[in-house]
Parts: sequence; C-alpha cells; structure tokens
Amino acid sequence: MPLTDDDWSTRHSVAATARRTAALVNVLTAEQSAPAAAVAAVLREHGEGDPIELTERDLAELRAAALLLREAFAAEEADAVAGVLNRLLAAHTGQLRISSHRGSTPWHPHLDADDDGPWGAWLLASSCLALTVLLWDRQRPPGGLCASPSCHQVFLAQGSGPTRRYCSRRCATRERVAAHRRAQPHN
Repeated sequence: MPLTDDDWSTRHSVAATARRTAALVNVLTAEQSAPAAAVAAVLREHGEGDPIELTERDLAELRAAALLLREAFAAEEADAVAGVLNRLLAAHTGQLRISSHRGSTPWHPHLDADDDGPWGAWLLASSCLALTVLLWDRQRPPGGLCASPSCHQVFLAQGSGPTRRYCSRRCATRERVAAHRRAQPHN
C-alpha cells in the first residue's frame, strides 16, 4: 500500500523526529556498541524504509553524531540547550532548504547538505532541527538524561507539566524504592 502524505507527515513530524533522535542516541551511546542490525531496527521503527545498509563507517559517524546530540539532552536549562544546538548547527549543518527527495516524499525541511548524504550528517542535522523547534515551541529543554545512576538513557520531555527526572516509570520506581530502603534503620 502506498504511503500517503498524512502517513508520512505523522511518521516524520517534529515530535516523531525527536522520538527517533532519543531512540538513536540511546542505542548508539549504550555501554555496549549496538550492531548495525540494532541501529537499522530503530531506524525502521521510526519510519526509515528499506534497504538500510550500514557500514562500520556509517555506524562510527552515527555514534559521533549521537554523542554530540546527547549534549543537548544533558543541558538542563533552555539557554544551555540553545547554546549546544547553536554550536552544533553552526559546525555541522548546511543552510535550511526544503526537499521532496526528487518527488518521492512530501516537502519537508532539511539542514544536511545532500538528500543522499552520510547517515551521521543526516542524524545530526534532522535532530538539531527537531530539537530546535521543540525548544522554540516550549521554551524549555526538549528532554533530559535519566537521573538514575544505573541508567544512561536520554528522554524527551512531554507537555508542559513538571520537569521529568527519569526516562521511565521503571527507573523512577527503582530509585524511589532504593531511597526508601536506604532510609530504613538497619538492625
């Protein structure tokens, strides 16, 4: 079944691109290097079409981009996020342009130099664009690093509620239980 413009727009919206960014940063910066198949699975899960063939060089470029993007998630204040994003945009992206990949997709913005450029440049440019729009829209950091010492995941902030500290309920619960146990008197 052909992909409709609405399907494409939903899968490649700013929010969807930001979710893909967080997922790729997590898989690419995990303590054990993710194999190409794991990275390709995340790309497919977030709307990239087959074939996805990643070389060792592609993986190295993606990992380097993910480490840079992690800095944006680590920044705790909007001004600090803006500083990180401005530095990444200036050093690693091209001019804003609009592309339809020669008519194969709906029109959408690009900051990378070429529609068929390297994976790392694509990840960095598309992610910086999405995180910039989220910062602009919400006027607060678009995400963060999990506060659990046993977790190294990044996460996206959701809505306008209180600032999140953990990537998941599981991490929050684990830390709350650990704090409760530490507070109990030992006999």
